[in-house]
Amino acid sequence: MNETSIIAVANQKGGVGKTTTVINLGASLAMNNKDILMIDFDPQANATSGFGMDSNRETDVCSLILGKHSLEEVIVKTEVEGLYLVPGSRDLAGLEIELAGAEEREFLLVEALEKSVDRFDYVLIDCPPSLGLLTINALVAATEVLITLQSEYYALEGLSHLMSTIRNIRKRWNADLSVSGVVLTMFDGRLKLSQEVALDVKEHLGSILYKTRIPRNVKLSEAPSYGMPVILYDARSKGASSYLNLAEEVLQR
Repeated sequence: MNETSIIAVANQKGGVGKTTTVINLGASLAMNNKDILMIDFDPQANATSGFGMDSNRETDVCSLILGKHSLEEVIVKTEVEGLYLVPGSRDLAGLEIELAGAEEREFLLVEALEKSVDRFDYVLIDCPPSLGLLTINALVAATEVLITLQSEYYALEGLSHLMSTIRNIRKRWNADLSVSGVVLTMFDGRLKLSQEVALDVKEHLGSILYKTRIPRNVKLSEAPSYGMPVILYDARSKGASSYLNLAEEVLQR
């Protein structure tokens, strides 16, 4: 693949599997001999702690955005071959307020990435659970959006808001932005509710819904506390195989 795919993993709701998807999709794509960069753009910095790393460092996503350090200076290698991380920072929340009046504030991430991002096949951005300035920066920098949807009744409710934000971003700053797909997370095939939500989502979204469903899985929940993606924690778990399947779909699209 010549051109880098920059994928913003987004949903303005929290707890819908964004960070889990960034970590485990990133690891699964790297297992397919791809060079992957993950950017922890959520002030909670869970993608960073999910790799057992400290979010309190001098070179992090904040110093990148503020132009204090280059992309090469902030990148950290993970235990997975070919998988790299721009560590997150709790200071991102304050930064959002600080930058509210700055000129060209929607293009800060674009500028931070443009010089040396092309050595990666995929860049995955873990967006915060809101549609504020950080998410807007991620969507302006991205080539596509991957939306994670929890398998529950209100799953589709916030989606129209996100879609309308994506339309606005296209109109104003990034005409090439596309929705690469929607993935259902926390899926329990034994529950009638999960099946109903899947049908409902398919009816509304059709072909952009990924076939792979990410199950509720103990190993997926445990892996971050050991500072590793599920594929290193338990490669035979349902969680690991579901993300390998999702990576296959992403590669095919």
